[in-house]
Amino acid sequence: MATIFSRIVKGEIPSYKIAEDDRFFAFLDINPLSKGHTLVIPKVEEDYIFNLTDNTFADLMLFAKKVAQAIEKAMPCKRIGIAVIGLEVPHAHIHLIPINNESDMNFKNPKLKLSSEEMTDIAAEIRKFLD
Repeated sequence: MATIFSRIVKGEIPSYKIAEDDRFFAFLDINPLSKGHTLVIPKVEEDYIFNLTDNTFADLMLFAKKVAQAIEKAMPCKRIGIAVIGLEVPHAHIHLIPINNESDMNFKNPKLKLSSEEMTDIAAEIRKFLD
């Protein structure tokens, strides 16, 4: 059965897309820790990020770097934090989170409640900074 992320890539479930190429997909987290919190995934279904081939892993990180640089330009923050937890969805993914201090990376923090319009605007703002 396809993961929720694979269904997002196929367009079966709507998302706030940031970037896509033939192998990777980036979209806003619908339960963000901060505005601009983005998930970056390989299109191939693999549960555990360290089971990806070396090339896919390296290319995923390079794709995530481009997305992170765009987020940093679009969202006011000191850094873009990166996290790989991999327990909540059985599909390898990277969290890119705009942060101003270490506590902003705590996944136990309350999630933001953003409207669809806010999410659409945030995604559009980030996309403006992609090459």
